[in-house]
Amino acid sequence: MDYREEMKQLRDFLNQQSYLYYVLDAPVIPDYEYDRLNRRLEELEAEHPEEITPDSPTQRVGDKILEGFETYDHPVPLESLQDVFNGDEVAEFCGRMAEALGEAVAYSVEPKVDGLSVALEYRDGVFVRGATRGDGRVGEDVTENLKTVRSIPMTLPDKLPRLIVRGEVYMSRAVFAELNAQRELQGKPLMANPRNAAAGSLRQLDPKVCAERKLDIQVFNLQLAEGKTFSSHAETLDYMASQHFKVIPHKTLTGTAAVQAEIERINDERMDYPFDIDGAVVKVDHLADRERLGSTAKFPKWAVAFKYPPEKKYSRVTDIVVQVGRTGVLTPKAVLEPVRLAGTTVTNATLHNQDFIAEKDIRVGDTVLVQKAGEIIPEILEVDLTKRPEGTVPYVLPDTCPVCGAPVVRDEDGAAARCTGAECPAQLLRNLTHFASRGAMDIDGCGPAVVQQLVDAGLVRTAADLYTLHAAEVAKLDRLGDKSAENLIRAIENSKANDLSRLLYGLGIRQVGEKAAKVLAARLGSMEALMAATEEELTAIPDVGAITARCITEYFAGAQARDLIARLAAAGVNMTSTAAPVGDLLTGRTFVLTGELTAFSRKEAGEKLEALGAKVSGSVSKKTFCVVAGEAAGSKLRKAQELGVPVIDEAAFLTLIGEGEGDAAAVLASLDQAQTPAP
Repeated sequence: MDYREEMKQLRDFLNQQSYLYYVLDAPVIPDYEYDRLNRRLEELEAEHPEEITPDSPTQRVGDKILEGFETYDHPVPLESLQDVFNGDEVAEFCGRMAEALGEAVAYSVEPKVDGLSVALEYRDGVFVRGATRGDGRVGEDVTENLKTVRSIPMTLPDKLPRLIVRGEVYMSRAVFAELNAQRELQGKPLMANPRNAAAGSLRQLDPKVCAERKLDIQVFNLQLAEGKTFSSHAETLDYMASQHFKVIPHKTLTGTAAVQAEIERINDERMDYPFDIDGAVVKVDHLADRERLGSTAKFPKWAVAFKYPPEKKYSRVTDIVVQVGRTGVLTPKAVLEPVRLAGTTVTNATLHNQDFIAEKDIRVGDTVLVQKAGEIIPEILEVDLTKRPEGTVPYVLPDTCPVCGAPVVRDEDGAAARCTGAECPAQLLRNLTHFASRGAMDIDGCGPAVVQQLVDAGLVRTAADLYTLHAAEVAKLDRLGDKSAENLIRAIENSKANDLSRLLYGLGIRQVGEKAAKVLAARLGSMEALMAATEEELTAIPDVGAITARCITEYFAGAQARDLIARLAAAGVNMTSTAAPVGDLLTGRTFVLTGELTAFSRKEAGEKLEALGAKVSGSVSKKTFCVVAGEAAGSKLRKAQELGVPVIDEAAFLTLIGEGEGDAAAVLASLDQAQTPAP
C-alpha cells in the first residue's frame, strides 16, 4: 500500500475511534490497539513530514510553548444571558414571549454548564481557530489548547465554507478530583473548583499542560453556517451532533408549566451530569422568532438563564476531627448530623483552619447553617447561638500532630497549621513521590503508582527505606515483574551519587525549591554545614530570606529529620555538593529569556545565568536588566522594546556567560551603560 494511502486510512480510522470514545462514550477497540495504530501514524509522519495534515490525531498536542495569546474578533458576538432567580421570573419571561409571538411558543431548556465559553471556527470542514468569549466581541485565540480537547473534532463530515459553533469547556468532576489528588501529592495548592481549573488550564501557554488536564466540551449554539439554513434551534443541535460535536442535553417544550418542570428536573438530577451546572437556560426555539425579538444592549430578548439558589439547611456539629494532609497541613472537619443538600447527603464540612473556627466560634454541639460552596463543597455559614447547649467550649487545634506526635507550627505567611515531622506517616505518599521526582532525586520508575504499592505492601515507610529495597520483593508488586524491578533498583542505586542540591530539594523542606536548594548546596558545600547553620548565617546567603532560614533551622531541629538524614547517609547517599562555586559576575541583575536558543534549552540557559549570580524571571518589567532573545521571540521581546529594556541575541549571551567569542566584561559594560538614561 502507498504510504499516503496508509496515512489517510490511519487518520480516518483513529479520528472515528476518537469520536466513538470521547463523544459517544462507546469505544470499540482497546486502548492498546489505538495506541499501536497512533504510533504507526507517528512513524509515517516522521518519515514524510510533508504529508502531515491538520486533522491528524498526532497534531492535537503542540510542541511549541506560546509567548502569549493573540486577540480574536468574534464574527458573531458571543452574547451573555439575563439571569432569573425564581419561578415567578420564569413565568414573566414566558409571558412576554407569548405576548410577542403567540400562545404556542416552543422553548429549548438546557443545563447551564459551569465552565468557560468558547467559539470554534471551521473552514471547509477543518478546525482552524478557537477563542475564548472575552467580552463577547473580542476574545483570546486559544486554538492550540483547544486542539488538546479530544471531544472537539478536527474535521467535520460536511465541508461548509465556514462554520462557527459555541460551546462550554469544562473539567469533569472526576478529572477535577484526580487533578487535586495529584497536586496534593506534589505539595501544590489545590484548585478551588472545576470551573476555575478549566479556565486556568485553557489559558496555559504550554499546550501539553492543557492536554494533561483532560478538558471536555458541550456545544450549545450554532453561530454561523455558510451555505446551510435551519428553522429551529433544535435542528441546529441535531445538525451539530451529526457533525460529531458533543451537544448539550436539551428538551423542546411548550408552555410555562412544562418549562418550570424541566428546570426542576435538571436541578434534581444535576449530580448525574459529569460536569457542574449553575443553572438552566431557557431559549425560544424558532430562529425566525429570535430574529423578530432581537436583543437589548446587553442580552438577547429570547433567552434567560435560571440560576439555582444555594440550598441551605441546619444541622448539628457532633464532633470536630483533625486530618493531616499529604503536605502536613492540619485540616479540622466538622462531623454533622446527616442532612440532604443539592442532591447528596452531607455528613461533614471542612472548617479550613483555626482562624475560620474562631471567627465563626464553631463548637461541638452547635446548630449550624450549612450549604454547598459552588454546589460542591459543604461549608458552615453561621452558628445559631440561640440553640447553643450549655457547657460548650471554644475549639483549639492541637499543638502536636495527631498522627506522629511531632510539633505543629503555624505558617508565618498564612493561616495553615503544619506538622513538622519529616517521617510523618500521613505525609508519606507525598514525601516519597516528591523525593523520587525528576527535579529531586530523579528515580526513574518510582512514580505515584509505584510509591503507592511500595507503601501499601509495607516495604517503605520513609525515603531512606528506598535504599534497602531488593529486586525480588519489588518484582512481586502488581504490573512490575523482574525487569521493571531491576530497573527500579538500579535507578535508586544511581540516585545515591546525585548532587547535594537534589537531596535538599527532595527532602521537601518548606520554602526550599530547586533554585534555593542549588544556592544552599553551592554556598555551604555539605549537609553537615547546612544542618549546623544558624538563621543569621543562612540569611546572609543571597536569595535566602528570614522565613526560608527559619523553615530550614526548624526542619533540622526535628528528631525525625535528623534520623532520616542519618539513615540516608548510612545508605550511601551523597551529602556534599559537586557544583562549581557560584560566580558573582551577574549578581543582582535580572534576566528574561524569550524565543528559542540553539545552544541550550531555556532551562539550561537560565541555569548558566544563575551560576553567575543572576536572577531569571518569566516576565519583563522596568526592573529587568536584560532580555535574551532567541529565534521566534514574541511578546516578551515587544514588551522589552516598549519599556526600553536592553536586548541581546544568542551570540552576545554566549559571550556573557563565557562560552562564546568576545569579552564578557565588554558585553556587561555595554548593558550597564544602557541602564543609565541619556542626558
